[in-house]
Amino acid sequence: MRRANWQRAGWRGPRECPYPQGEDDMTIFNRPNDHDMEFVQRKTVEHFRGLLIAAAAFFALLLMVVFLLRVTRIEAGHVGVEINLAGSQRGASEIPIRTGWVVYSPLRTQIIEFPTYVQTVKWTRDTAEGHPINEEMGFNSKEGMEILVDVSLSYAIDPSKVPDFYVKYRVSDLELFTHGILRDIVRNSLNEVASTFTVEDIYGERKADFLGKVQAMIEQKVAPVGVSVQQFGFIGAPRVPEVIAAAITAKAQAIQQAERARNELATTQAEAAKKIAEAEGDAKSMVTRAQGEADANRIRQNSLTPQLLELRRIENAQMLIEKWNGQLPQVESGQGSGMMLQLPRPQ
Repeated sequence: MRRANWQRAGWRGPRECPYPQGEDDMTIFNRPNDHDMEFVQRKTVEHFRGLLIAAAAFFALLLMVVFLLRVTRIEAGHVGVEINLAGSQRGASEIPIRTGWVVYSPLRTQIIEFPTYVQTVKWTRDTAEGHPINEEMGFNSKEGMEILVDVSLSYAIDPSKVPDFYVKYRVSDLELFTHGILRDIVRNSLNEVASTFTVEDIYGERKADFLGKVQAMIEQKVAPVGVSVQQFGFIGAPRVPEVIAAAITAKAQAIQQAERARNELATTQAEAAKKIAEAEGDAKSMVTRAQGEADANRIRQNSLTPQLLELRRIENAQMLIEKWNGQLPQVESGQGSGMMLQLPRPQ
């Protein structure tokens, strides 16, 4: 057996080494006595005991890290709040908001994550949308008529108000809020607003006004805790009894026909008025022209005097004399015979 180095073996000096100095091997002639063997065994036990203590300390530290400290990462589009399990937090202002990498103690605190991107939920009677159950909503109109609807709603949570949201509703799973608290708020808002609208208003042309008021009421109830309603509306048309639906449709058609007739009448009246206006304009134009001609004739007639006529006659005769070329007329009448004689032409 090769002798180990005395310092590596843990002996304080060469005197404690059980092997004779200067010898490398132990033989039957230099075998250690019982005292030396007991010393070696004791040192070996102490060495293993130290290893066990170190391993126990390591595992204790590992367990402490596992149970007392944890590390988590809050993804983008999410916000975490650190809840004190001892209950010392008295309000939303004392709840810290966490993002990115977070180190916490699960024995003292709890990290709850909430998504801050837009959430869309559909409550319908179609089991292929949303949950596989009938989730349609019903409410009563002003007349007490029951109306069934499929509803779609989109909302988002303000990251800075996540502590207020948690303090208000005390939910760690957003699904519980969406299909529990929020659904009740929507149903109550529908009933409250519908009590001021007739079934014809909700089913007909005032549907947009009705939906706008319901959305405003929903947002009024959840806005203080940072929930903003992005969109709210019906999926398809509201469902009412067939008799009511047929009556509303017939009334709408009658209104459309009456409106069409009014438009046609207005068009006819406009065309007739145009023609009358054109005729009146023509008549007035003719009267104006006739009046003008009459006035002109009257002026001419008033201006005709014997002196003016004689002047005109003299002017006309002068014009004829100026135009005569010196030739005599080819035909002359006989004196008192009343006959026309052809005069010879000059050669």
